[in-house]
Amino acid sequence: MQRELLHTRSIELQGFGRSDGLYELEARLKDRKSYDSRRFPEGVLPAGEPLHDMTVRMTFDEDLLIHEFKATMAATPYDGCRQAEPNFDALAGLKIESGFLREANRRVAGVSGCTHLRELLQQIATTAFQTVVGVRLQKQDARQDRPLAKPKLIDSCTGYRADGEWVRVRWPQFYHGHAETAPAAGKVPGGA
Repeated sequence: MQRELLHTRSIELQGFGRSDGLYELEARLKDRKSYDSRRFPEGVLPAGEPLHDMTVRMTFDEDLLIHEFKATMAATPYDGCRQAEPNFDALAGLKIESGFLREANRRVAGVSGCTHLRELLQQIATTAFQTVVGVRLQKQDARQDRPLAKPKLIDSCTGYRADGEWVRVRWPQFYHGHAETAPAAGKVPGGA
C-alpha cells in the first residue's frame, strides 16, 4: 500500500514564567497542504504554504485567571477570518477551572469566533495548568503543606488514582489503596 501526504497540522504550545509573577502561554496552529489549494480572494495557495497560521498569546496568573488573551492570524483561507481576532479578547477575566470550556466557547461562539482557535482551547487550558502546577507543588513542598481537602486531580485519570502509587506518595492522607503483602513461601499469587 502506498500513501501520499495530503495535509499536515502542527500545533505547538509553550508556557512561560514572567519576571512580573504572571505566566504566558503561546499556542500556534499551522495547516499545510501538499498540493496547490484555493485561497479567497487571491485564488491559488501554493503547495506547502500555510493555509492556517494562527497564534494565541494568553497571560494568566497562578490561580489560572486569564488577564489577557490575544489571537492573531498570519495566514487564513479567507480574509474575513481575521475579523475574529479581536473577539477572543473576551476570554480575559475567565478562570481556567470547571466550566471554562463551556463559557469560553459561549463567548466566541459561531460567527464571532474561529473554529480552529476554539479547538485549541482544551489544549490551552491543559498547558496553562501544566505551566503552573510544578510551581505550585514546589511552593507546597517548601512550606511542607498537605492539602486539607482532597485535591481535584485525585481520580481524574489513571495516574492520579486514589489507590495509585503517586497518590500514596504525594497525598498519603487521601490514598485509598490496599497494602501489598508478599505471598507466603511456595505460594503463587492467585494460585491454588
